[in-house]
Amino acid sequence: MEICVKLQAFEGPLNLLLHLIDKNKVNIYDIPIVMITKQYMEYISQMDKEDLDVISEFLVMAATLLDIKSKMLLPKEIDEKGEEQDPRTELVERLLEYKLCKYISYQLKEKQACAERSFYKASTVPKEIEAYKPPVDLNELIKDTTLIQLNAIFQDVLRRQEEKVDPIRSKFGKIEKEKVSVSERFTQIKNFLKTKKTVAFEDMLMNNHSKISVIVSFLVLLELMKTGFISVSQENICGDIQIDVLKDPDLIEYTK
Repeated sequence: MEICVKLQAFEGPLNLLLHLIDKNKVNIYDIPIVMITKQYMEYISQMDKEDLDVISEFLVMAATLLDIKSKMLLPKEIDEKGEEQDPRTELVERLLEYKLCKYISYQLKEKQACAERSFYKASTVPKEIEAYKPPVDLNELIKDTTLIQLNAIFQDVLRRQEEKVDPIRSKFGKIEKEKVSVSERFTQIKNFLKTKKTVAFEDMLMNNHSKISVIVSFLVLLELMKTGFISVSQENICGDIQIDVLKDPDLIEYTK
């Protein structure tokens, strides 16, 4: 499929002005605005007026040319630097930008034509050959490198690897979720209380001092207190929690 490289934005009034400038062989930096405006107006007077979008662009440029023509009849304005301002400056800059883009479009068109004449052949080299890598000659690789230099290179590699390691996160162990069943812990505590009348909460943990185990045991303790099977006392805030068994533990039933 053909690719169009001539942009619509570069067709119209500016293209006509460049054509008139080239036709009259005048300097683009010193446009004879009276002559160019007259020829421009003659051209648009012959244009088809049905396409309003196209004709409106040419009419805007015609108004611009007339505005420049009127300004050139008046005394020239002086800028802050004391230099005379040329009313044609902005128009000249637009024409130069358009001309540059026009030439670039020609180059793109030439590249497109060259690309249409280019062909390529798919690779027929076997995958085994493509994947082949010649063996490394260690003697050629090391050459004149001494053991001291090799050790320095090795130490530098180790140092870079250590710098990549996070000194904090690298020491984290594997975090595993501990599964503690409330019903199983309830049964364990009930069996433990069968032979006890008074016991410390620390002893009731049965060497299970993980955080989740302590939490579950405390929940069981609260449930036993609510049902009246045990009473709890503590002499001071940081003291041991003493548990007194009030009823036969065999009467205890776990309810979710």
